[in-house]
Amino acid sequence: MSPAATTASHTDASAPVLRDFGGGPFGIYIHVPFCATRCGYCDFNTYTAGELGTSASTQSWAEALRGELATAAREFAALPTATPPVETVFVGGGTPSLLGGDGLGAVLDAIRAEFDLAPGAEVTTESNPESTSPAFFDKIRAAGFTRISLGMQSAAPHVLAVLDRTHTPGRAVAAAREARAAGFDHVNLDLIYGTPGERDRDLDASLDAVLDAGVDHVSAYSLIVEDGTALARRVRRGELPAPDDDVLAARYERIDSRLEAAGLTWYEVSNWAAGDTARCRHNLGYWDGGDWLGAGPGAHSHLGGVRWWNVKHPARYADRVAHGGLPAADWEDLTAADRYLERIMLALRLRTGLPLTDLDAEGAAAARRIAADGLVAVTDERLILTDRGRLLADGVVRDLVG
Repeated sequence: MSPAATTASHTDASAPVLRDFGGGPFGIYIHVPFCATRCGYCDFNTYTAGELGTSASTQSWAEALRGELATAAREFAALPTATPPVETVFVGGGTPSLLGGDGLGAVLDAIRAEFDLAPGAEVTTESNPESTSPAFFDKIRAAGFTRISLGMQSAAPHVLAVLDRTHTPGRAVAAAREARAAGFDHVNLDLIYGTPGERDRDLDASLDAVLDAGVDHVSAYSLIVEDGTALARRVRRGELPAPDDDVLAARYERIDSRLEAAGLTWYEVSNWAAGDTARCRHNLGYWDGGDWLGAGPGAHSHLGGVRWWNVKHPARYADRVAHGGLPAADWEDLTAADRYLERIMLALRLRTGLPLTDLDAEGAAAARRIAADGLVAVTDERLILTDRGRLLADGVVRDLVG
């Protein structure tokens, strides 16, 4: 869930040197590394039961998670400024819903045992539609979760088959309705577009289903063929075509048009919400350069310009926690140049844009050139991507930073 790290200086991998909090909202991300099956396109740090064998389990993970949270709380308590209340919690993965309602409630209890949750904190969990039920939603709502993010991906059976998704096409919509019935005001559905074999009418059917579900948030991501995945091997063997950039651009415009017409407005390049209160506050913390603790195998953390990331394998993660200290695999102290790049890279993806005052002289000159090409506009002294600029956001960032 955290943004990619940039190149920066680092030292002893097991001991990140922490500085004080940066002054913005503070969030906690929990990584659940378990999945029932592995999707062909996924390169996340996840494991099926067969891949783990007896080396790790949900029980050993939960025990290690409690240990990491306790260690982090002690480390943070030694900093000059008191640890701020936790404004947002996001439980991701993997498939957090495999923990069940009781397991997810225990995760939130473990956070509460070490940190103060702010009044009105946003508490989100990702869920696979097939591992949810009305009883599941009732339990996690009672436990204190306030927001649900469901992996729908598509309403077309043949598209789900290419992605190796196991849920039936209608289950995601049914799950969204069950979540609303359980009292969740904020429900997100994830879409993936550009899958080989997807047609315009397949995307339209997916959008029809999303809008029929009555959710207040939609995330839509173009399919990326990641090295080392089963999907990448199929593309390399010629079994499937690689996603076409022109098709991806047309699909994005189709998604944006349909969602905007239905009252869901983009606030980040890949995210649309029905008003400010529906926006994902946790992810906004990433994009605004906030602080967060990432707990769990492979999770990334950021505190006052210092970033660290945990060892990936659940068994090694548990072993590192048991021996004390934060279970970091490596860490970095972001330089001024790193922070400048990340500020542009993240803020420009937001509808609110980037303040012109954040740009150096070379960046300001580049911004004028890019504006002349119609990729950005200047509104209230902020640089904001145009509709065409959103399709080329990565290139705009590269041009701004030289």
